[in-house]
Amino acid sequence: MTPMRIRMIEDMRLAGLADRTQDAYLQAVANLAKHYRRSPEHLTEEEVRRYLLDLREQGAARGSFKISYYGIQFFYRHTLGEDWALFKKRSGCRSRSDFPRLCPTSRFGASWPMFAIRFIAPALA
Repeated sequence: MTPMRIRMIEDMRLAGLADRTQDAYLQAVANLAKHYRRSPEHLTEEEVRRYLLDLREQGAARGSFKISYYGIQFFYRHTLGEDWALFKKRSGCRSRSDFPRLCPTSRFGASWPMFAIRFIAPALA
């Protein structure tokens, strides 16, 4: 076992990852190394990006792609300490929390829109 593999296993244990998750992440990094036929610690960000794009283009199922992505991300972020843009959230993508709620419920509970319609509508007439 290589020192980097041992280090990654230790890092995953420290992070509290489940055994099956650890196995999947190790397999993802091993597949990356096998693809380029060299140690993943010597790969560039662009090479890893190209590998992930190739996985996606080959039609990898969404779940297996995500496992590969997160396993490789874990290796580079936690084990090697790389802060690559490839693994950062895109600023152009909005998360669910960025979208306004359709039915605000903070003050009056879930029924406040009906309350407002019933009692404000006559005042507008």
